[in-house]
Amino acid sequence: MSDKEKTIEFLQFLVTGLAANSFGHRIQSKIFAGLGFQSLGDKYTAHATEELDFVEQFMDRILDLGGELKQEAAPEAPVFTDIVEFIEHDYNVSVEGIAYLNEVMESGILDTTTYDLMKIYLKDEEEDMYWSEQQLELCKMIGKQNYLTQLLINDQNGN
Repeated sequence: MSDKEKTIEFLQFLVTGLAANSFGHRIQSKIFAGLGFQSLGDKYTAHATEELDFVEQFMDRILDLGGELKQEAAPEAPVFTDIVEFIEHDYNVSVEGIAYLNEVMESGILDTTTYDLMKIYLKDEEEDMYWSEQQLELCKMIGKQNYLTQLLINDQNGN
């Protein structure tokens, strides 16, 4: 049976966390582009925008449920200049976040509309996790320097 108050609390948690995560991705996009990895910078800029789109949907759902929106402080998060370290960090955040989402979705507190919204968000998060996992595996196979060189070559070739 769904629980409206717990659903609103959960959605607010997502709004706060995902807004902070989006800003973190925006920061990383600037750092990576500044290091000469423009396509990676563009990827994380797009990712940050996508996350804010979900924040908007979650805020709309809070209001639909009669809840009040809050602007909460987010905890400080690390900033990385090492691309591979960041991808690994981002991968771990995704793994933990997906586990939490699945737990909440299985708890039965969500109404049908919120549950359906979470399924869409979960699919997006899984795609991001798989991309990070693929990049980390590629880095292991060819080595960090070769991986970074490949990113630069792809940028120069317009890929």
